Amino acid sequence: MQHDFTSILRHFHIGGGPADVAAVTRGHINDTYVVTTEGHAAPVRYVLQRINHTVFKDPLRMMANITRVTEHIRAKVLTSDPEMAPRQLTVIAAHDDTGCYEDAGGNFWRLYNFIENARTYDTLASTELACEAARMFGWFQRMLLDLPGPPLHETIADFHNTPRRLEVFRNVLAADAHNRAREARSEIDFLLENASICDILPDLAKRGAIPIRIAHNDTKINNVMLDEHTGRGICVIDLDTVMPGFSLHDFGDLVRTAACPAAEDEPDLSKVTIDLSLFEALVRGFAREANGFLTPAEKEHLVFAGKLITYEQFIRFLTDYIAGDTYYKVQHEKHNLDRCRTQMKLVQCITERQEAMNAIVRRVFDSLSAGAT
Repeated sequence: MQHDFTSILRHFHIGGGPADVAAVTRGHINDTYVVTTEGHAAPVRYVLQRINHTVFKDPLRMMANITRVTEHIRAKVLTSDPEMAPRQLTVIAAHDDTGCYEDAGGNFWRLYNFIENARTYDTLASTELACEAARMFGWFQRMLLDLPGPPLHETIADFHNTPRRLEVFRNVLAADAHNRAREARSEIDFLLENASICDILPDLAKRGAIPIRIAHNDTKINNVMLDEHTGRGICVIDLDTVMPGFSLHDFGDLVRTAACPAAEDEPDLSKVTIDLSLFEALVRGFAREANGFLTPAEKEHLVFAGKLITYEQFIRFLTDYIAGDTYYKVQHEKHNLDRCRTQMKLVQCITERQEAMNAIVRRVFDSLSAGAT
């Protein structure tokens, strides 16, 4: 689809017009472009995105969240580390002072600053990278503890509502519209045998042991910007799912995506495991920022959180397979089945190694309490 970028950019508070527009092929939800503008003393780059309003049904409320969060963080960084403030993610306002522009075709567009001399990583090259990425997600939560005003909007309803995910699965299984359940009997049995874990975090929340915080809800390592030269974390990006949630969900998804060296759809299950050195690096980084605000129950359930979020993703892949691949893009007929088997194996790995993982968590937090660096 061709877009009139010159016309689109006229609706934002920037100087100059586009000299170059380059599509970014990474990412599966929004359409992303790097725009270089002319009319300044030097070229200025921005990140322009067409928001997928099929997934995010209320872009204005979502952008209200993102604007509140980014402005709050930038104001705090301006006080604590002024040199880093210009490198924080910034929403460029549209002319009506909202966070996005709706064109005549019903497309919603947003514009961010381009953070120069920074990069993201899709895979973990070292434990140092794992530690710094995890630290940044802990930092992100810490920076938002004092966000003033009402709660953020919910951008995707029931996103980490695991009991609700289980309910949807049961309905899809009962219908079995594509006669696929017979291909996944052992996976279905495993899912149902472990269903009781879905209620553990909601029960802790009801008792007041874990609070509702502001969560990122998509804590992949490529959502952290790192300085190209120093490797230091600069900011957290991809804030579409930032909304009220559990801190544990963020750490759990970090474990799921970063502590296992295998791909999410790895068919060779012998490659699916938990790398304890990566896990310890994640704990060290996250704890460095989060130690001061996590409750005892949150600290005690960090390993469980990894198991729960992996189980939740297992539910989602299996649900989509039985439903006929209606949500996730697939490359072959059993792609979602491969994905759910990988997640099931990872749940089993975490269960088998949870004693060693819990010992790592205790050791890291004990060292912080003792004042170790």
